[in-house]
Amino acid sequence: MARRYDPERRQRIITAAIRIVEERGIGALSHRSVAAEADVPLGSTTYHFASLDDLLVAALEQLTGEPRAAVESWEEEFGEGVPLTEALTGVLEEYTSGGRGRIRVEYELYLAALRRPALQPVAEAWMDSMATVLARHVPDMATARALTALIDGLLLRVLLTDQPLDRDEVRSALARIIG
Repeated sequence: MARRYDPERRQRIITAAIRIVEERGIGALSHRSVAAEADVPLGSTTYHFASLDDLLVAALEQLTGEPRAAVESWEEEFGEGVPLTEALTGVLEEYTSGGRGRIRVEYELYLAALRRPALQPVAEAWMDSMATVLARHVPDMATARALTALIDGLLLRVLLTDQPLDRDEVRSALARIIG
């Protein structure tokens, strides 16, 4: 039997893994569940990803790759004359307005990094890239890391309470850290 050329198969597997984690949580992830979701043979998942950790790393890299590019573009929001508190508040409002699914899967994978060492470098790189961009607009890296922690906390609260960000509260919390 001839082998079918399918250049998109690897990407479909990653997308299926992200969808499973988003909808059912990381506990529902298996090579079998991903193969079914991606509509590929089970052997395809193990061919492209020897372990679930390999698949989770690819999923987290994809998830953080898009926002990492967005983080770099945040600097446009920090343009001349726009206070950092206003720019960040706007960015956070935009990020949370698109639904909670994307934020939920990102945090699910970040928390998985606590127990899966293969995920730790990817999660750390994402946090570092965010702090690096913020550090260009605040006095020092410690302030940038504090802002990153605050942003993480605000996003977790949105997930846990299912309430929208309070613009005034966000602006006030950011101002306390920025000074």
